[in-house]
This record gives sequence, structure tokens and C-alpha cells, in this order.
Amino acid sequence: MKISKEIQKFLLQDAMERFLRYVKIWTTSDIKSASFPSTENQLELGKLLSKELKDLELEDILHDKFGYVYANLPPSEGFEKVKPIGLIAHLDTSQAVSGKDVKPVIHENYDGSEILFSQNEELSLNIADSPQLSEYIGLDIITSQGDTLLGADNKAGIAEIMAASAAWKKFPELNHGPITICFTPDEEIGRGTRKIKKNLLPKNCYTLDGSEMGQLEIECFDAWGASIKFKGLNVHPGYAKNLMINAIHIASRFLSELPEAESPEHTEERVGFYHLMNLEGNEEKATATLILRDFDLKNNQNRMKYLETLKTLYELRYPGLKIELNFLHQYHNMLTFLEKEEKAIKLAKKAIDLAGLEVKIHSIRGGTDGTKLSEKGIPTPNIFAGGLLFHSRKEYIPTLALQKAAEVIIYLAEQWTNE
Repeated sequence: MKISKEIQKFLLQDAMERFLRYVKIWTTSDIKSASFPSTENQLELGKLLSKELKDLELEDILHDKFGYVYANLPPSEGFEKVKPIGLIAHLDTSQAVSGKDVKPVIHENYDGSEILFSQNEELSLNIADSPQLSEYIGLDIITSQGDTLLGADNKAGIAEIMAASAAWKKFPELNHGPITICFTPDEEIGRGTRKIKKNLLPKNCYTLDGSEMGQLEIECFDAWGASIKFKGLNVHPGYAKNLMINAIHIASRFLSELPEAESPEHTEERVGFYHLMNLEGNEEKATATLILRDFDLKNNQNRMKYLETLKTLYELRYPGLKIELNFLHQYHNMLTFLEKEEKAIKLAKKAIDLAGLEVKIHSIRGGTDGTKLSEKGIPTPNIFAGGLLFHSRKEYIPTLALQKAAEVIIYLAEQWTNE
């Protein structure tokens, strides 16, 4: 059935109210934490969502000690034999920018001009920053006040799933099969599926964690982490000639050898990169953390060989220097697992089309929980959540995207009833 204007209005209002509520809850994850979830604040959002799911009369609600929230929506009458699907979004926000005390701002009827931020006079958002803004003229845009990120990644996805659940309760004419909802912690630090209860998930899932309206993502980076430890020798600088091996200075030189053209700020589309995330230390020892990203595993293997070559050269150049180089494969390109999932992809495309949007097949310059789930045998394409400039103080989302993503969820569930 075609979603009525009444339902559209409900979805917009409900998703907006939820989104504005959720972003105010501080859920930044912490890659340095050894606990799970990495921050207790994520549990607070999980508690709220568990209560809201109960209010919506979902069943089998579980908020476990690791921070995961699970819930089941029983099928519409007569659709008990429909294959179940899962809807997934993550609770945490990136630690790249503060997510504490987010105060969302609604810029009504955006006119195409520069958007200013009340808590950061040096910051502005314009069409040069994000060309998609030109498509949102006349719409309402939500940003932070400029001193934090917004949190649309991924609280928009959570709000959209919850709004769809509320619509299924309020409008029984919206048919659907069995649906499992799962909200995960620590996705932003690559741990989103580490302790997930795979047995509670159906065989086909979707993450709501993409960017602009209409996007459907079935491919992502092949991802590696690299840790480089430099061990030097400190000597009083007044007497250091031919003796000191300055670890952090040498580390800086080593890292300057990385090709600038292969950095995130100089690449786009299908071009991979080296990304230095952290460098710390002193004369005696220093540690650098990098990530290597590409859609082609062979390109990443070449980057690792280059780092190994640099290691050999620098140990020869600086006698006594020791470099320890370790690589960790973080996730595979999900296309490896999704290219045969024609039905799941076809139905997602149809749902986006029914919502009145252009289907935009997009390769993720990153990863999602769906990447790991697909690797674990649960094919999980990624549907847009609607936000842009994620992990940034300039992050924003048009309110229409909250409505449209919720519409896509409803159409998607309906499409599965026809299979």
C-alpha cells in the first residue's frame, strides 16, 4: 500500500521528537577502554530505548550487560510465515569530536545561505562544504551548536527504526512479517558485533547507518589497522651527538614518508588511503597508530609492504633503532558476502523507490556493523539514515530524511511479505 500523508506526517513528527531526545544523551565510545561497552553512558540510552520499546508493545526485550538492546515485533495477522528481517543501528557516537551536551538546533526553511553556529563563531556550513545542501533548500536542517557533533551517526537510524515501530503500532493496516530490532554499542570503535547474540538475529538484516537520502550500500573498505612502535635511546641533549636515537623525532620523519596523495583529505570515491590517527611518545619510545583503507585487498597489501620497507630502511639509517610493526585485519569488503544476496538488495531498492527517492548505490568509505554481520553469515546491506558530514562539528541532517528513512523501513517490511 502507499503510505498516506497522515502516516508521513506521523513519521516525521515521531522520528524528529525521538532524534532530538536521543542526541542529548552522551554516548561517545572510547577505543582506549577495556570494558564492554567501552563507556557506561551507552547503557543509559539503551535503558531509555528498552522502555520505549516496551511502551510500543514489542516482545522479548533484552538489554544485556554488554549494552545490546534486542526486541521482536510480532508479524501482522496472516503474515506469520513471512521470513523475518532485522533492523540494526548503533548507540555510540565517534570520539573524534565531543558528543557531550549536544544541543540540537533546527534551521527552518533553509534558504541556501551559510549556516552559522552559536557556540563556534569560527565555524560555518555551506554548500561548498556539502554540495547536497543545495538539494535541501526549503527544508528544515538540524545541526549542533558547533561545539559538538550532532550524533545523526547513528541516532538518526535509531529514531527512524523507533518511528517505524510506532507507526506499525498506530496504523495496523501497515502489514509486515516478524521483525527483530537490535541496537549495538561501540560500532564507532569497531566492536559493534564483538559480543552480539547472533542466535537472536534473523538470517537477513539491514543497518540504518548510511548517509544521504536514497543511498543503499553493499560495498565497503577492506580495513586494516597498523601499530608502529619506535624504540630509541635518550641521552642528555648537551652530550647527544652520535649517541641519541630520538624515537619521536624519527617517528615523525618516518610518517612523513607516507604519500600525501594517499591520505583521507586527498582521496575520494574508490581511492584508498593511509590515515594517521595518533602519534605519541618521547625520545626513548614513540607509538603511531594508523588505519589502511581500500576497496581492493591487494592495494592494502601493497601499503603494508611499503611500511615494512620503510621499517627496514630506517633501522639501517639509524643504528640501534628498533621498530615494531604490527597489522590487524579489521574487516573485509562486505561485497564479498553480499554480491549473491539479490533478493535482499532488490527489496531494499524497491523500498527506496516506493518512498519516492532515487536509489543511489554507494560504496562506503568506511564500515558498519553490517560488514561484520555479513562476514558472520548474516547478509546485512546498509540503508541511509540521512545525515551528512558525520564525525564533525558541521554534521547535519534534513528533517525530511528522518521521515523518508522511516518510510523505507515500512515499505521494506511490506516487500518482504510479498516474497
